[in-house]
Amino acid sequence: MTGQTSPFGSLREQLLDAAETFADSPVAVSGILAGLVDDVDRALREKLEIFPVCHHSPASALAMVRRLREKQPKVIYLELCEDLQPLLTELRNCRLPVAVQAFATDLDGFPKSWAPLSVVAPITEASAEYQAIAYALETPGVELVLVDRSTDHVFQWAPKEDAKERNEEAGLHGDAVGVEIGDLRPRFAELEEHLLHHGKVRHWSEWWDQYVEQPLSGADYDTYRQVMVLIGSLFRRLTPDGDRLAADEDRERYMWTRMREHLAAGGADPGDCLYVCGAFHAASRVEQFGIESTAPYTISPRTGTKWLYGLIPSSHSAIEAQFGVAQGSVSIAAATWAKAVTRTKLAPFQLAGQKGARKRAAKLPPPKADEAPADRLTGFLSRPPALDALDEAELLGWCVDIVRLARRNGYLASTADAIAVFETSILLAGMRNRARPTPYDFQDAAVTCIEKDVVPGRRDVRRLCEILLGGDRVGEVGYDALPPLARNVYDRLAPLGLDLGKRTIQRALVDLGAQPGLVPCSDLLWMLRYLLPDDAVRPIMGERRLGERSIQESWDLAFGKHQRSIIELGYEGVTIEQVLEQRLRRSVWDPKATAAVALAAVEDAVLFLGSRRFADELGERAVELLAAERGVDDAPEVLRRIRRLLAYYRANEPELPAWCEAFVTTGYAHYCTLLPTAFVDDDTGVRQVGAMLGFLFTMESLALALGCDRAQLELAVQQSHPEAPAKAALLWAAHTQLGLLTMADLRARCDDLLANPLVIPSFPQYIMGFVHAMEPAPALSGFVVEVISKAFGRLPDSVLLPWLPKLITTLRSGAADLVPVLVREAGRTFPGSLPAVDSWVAPWSARPMPASSVAAPVASGPVAELLMGHPAACDGVAGLLGCEGEW
Repeated sequence: MTGQTSPFGSLREQLLDAAETFADSPVAVSGILAGLVDDVDRALREKLEIFPVCHHSPASALAMVRRLREKQPKVIYLELCEDLQPLLTELRNCRLPVAVQAFATDLDGFPKSWAPLSVVAPITEASAEYQAIAYALETPGVELVLVDRSTDHVFQWAPKEDAKERNEEAGLHGDAVGVEIGDLRPRFAELEEHLLHHGKVRHWSEWWDQYVEQPLSGADYDTYRQVMVLIGSLFRRLTPDGDRLAADEDRERYMWTRMREHLAAGGADPGDCLYVCGAFHAASRVEQFGIESTAPYTISPRTGTKWLYGLIPSSHSAIEAQFGVAQGSVSIAAATWAKAVTRTKLAPFQLAGQKGARKRAAKLPPPKADEAPADRLTGFLSRPPALDALDEAELLGWCVDIVRLARRNGYLASTADAIAVFETSILLAGMRNRARPTPYDFQDAAVTCIEKDVVPGRRDVRRLCEILLGGDRVGEVGYDALPPLARNVYDRLAPLGLDLGKRTIQRALVDLGAQPGLVPCSDLLWMLRYLLPDDAVRPIMGERRLGERSIQESWDLAFGKHQRSIIELGYEGVTIEQVLEQRLRRSVWDPKATAAVALAAVEDAVLFLGSRRFADELGERAVELLAAERGVDDAPEVLRRIRRLLAYYRANEPELPAWCEAFVTTGYAHYCTLLPTAFVDDDTGVRQVGAMLGFLFTMESLALALGCDRAQLELAVQQSHPEAPAKAALLWAAHTQLGLLTMADLRARCDDLLANPLVIPSFPQYIMGFVHAMEPAPALSGFVVEVISKAFGRLPDSVLLPWLPKLITTLRSGAADLVPVLVREAGRTFPGSLPAVDSWVAPWSARPMPASSVAAPVASGPVAELLMGHPAACDGVAGLLGCEGEW
């Protein structure tokens, strides 16, 4: 379109003259400036009216309300994932902000490593898209059509290396991918840095509020529309080519194709339609732009992934974190929206029956006829910004309230600080060419005047300002909008008599003895404890172990704060029991699953589900995983869990499950096979070898009863030849347990080590081996106390003192369950009182011979005669027991 027929011909000529006068390279600059005007002209002349918006912008929401009341369109095309449309009616049952979510765990067509996939689109009251949704759903005869690509296409078009990038600070949104409506932000750092520097602001949100939000909040519709398209065109033309721009252009082709299909199918008049999209997309230059375009575009089919849909609670901080805006900017936008609605006496649209919304009843006026677009950009760009008058009452109220709030949070603030904040706010606004201080000026002034060297409480002054100006508003999904599983959880916990929708922590007292009807509630709470984050369901009193149940329990419940986690459980199943079973089954069939993981799943299945069939299924998988393992890193965990499960089944079942017997026999053969290698492998620790021997010796009687051969264990021990001192001590303990080494010989070996100066520096390592030997041979606990006592008595300080810290840390980390045995044995060995220490003689010390003048007592009786007649038998038994005596 030429400059003679366009309403923006005069503006184009002015921009070209400016480029010739001021630009170093007038050809490039003039091309960009002329292109901006062309983009605005093209968007305004499109038969289908384009309404450009910015994400969560009060100015966009105000303009949307005005335009909807003037035009009263019959069809609204909205830039939002098309498969999310059925969820929009459920917004009536929620308190904003909430997020519309699509969720998938079973992937078909995407790499399995991407699971789970999640897409969210947060919605606040101060957003143009919510006003359009509320108008369409509450006005008879109005059709709302979502035209953006489906959630499946979101991941189809995502670059493979970036598809699973997540923002860990996204709060309630977690690791979900955010759908951005109207993302207006420079896409290269140089432009943003230039704008922030010359705008005298700290971050992009403040620049946008000062130079776009405030000027456009009271502007007429034509001015708003032309300025927003101009900004979108500027950022688009300065965006470097790349994957993101290509994806944006594909989205635009997708949306225009969907709109043309809908118009062709329904026969709607384009003059009665409104296309709501981001200002970036309003300045699109793709060949499919416009309803009269004939450029073809083929939409790829969706994958076989099954998507689940629902609503999750959102918050201002979650939106800020996910979309990379400054902290507090969404709260300030909400406060700006509320003030603008009050000032303009505009009645925004809202869904009937929505929680937390004020009642606003307003009739729609007769629609106005559309006028031909006129040039409003020239006047807007040429006139200086209108300076709002200082609202002293508002600023004084802020200053007084922030001082009061600061004192409640531990700051030593006073009336003088309120005056200082007031004056500093005006000073900062003047330095930034603003007559009226904005919330950002007030924030900076409050931090300057009130915040000292340290923060006395949990919140700093900047956070207190955000609370004062609106706070981190958190949404809530109503009961009727919850998935069946979440509703089932709330119904089953109703006997507790608590309001689980509150965001505060609530204390639940469960007396199972006096109120047996609360047993199902207790069972459900323990399952939720397993499935939800730690601070959502936290037991204060009571525990659940194999074979043990508490009579009284006390719980801290924070369901309101973790409503999103409960809702996402509903995407995995219909009941909590089904979700728990699926997670346990998934954990044991994971490619990285181990026998220890499978045994833990068996224990959880017994504790929470009580299903013998399911526990047996998991146990059989544990046997398969144990037989397939080639390492012994999890041997301590395997030993601990199988001991606990065997004790439980022996106490509560008439016979052991078949999988337990198979696990013992498989483990016996498995660990016998790996034992010689583990003894000499440097990567295998002494704790792992000790656990292997513990399994072999403690399960030996059951394994032999089930058909295992003890010769396999003897051969494995005799084939082991460790070089490390700790493992050598373990091997000696195993020889003693098998009867291949007597206690006297073992004691003699240790005494020889202590007498050898070359071995003394490494003797503490032998001690650690003996400590871990108490796992397979608990009877050696007395001997371990003896060895440690001798070490403390004979080792030099140069060896002993550096070793003591290592001994303590090793016992705490690697042998915590053996310490009570060691302490108990030491208590039996050493005297119990201080005076008895002087006369105490260690049992392993040489005792003085009795005086010859004292006649030895003469034993009599049939037992004494039998022993005296067969002294060899007595000497043999005494040797096995490690006793040395004389007849």
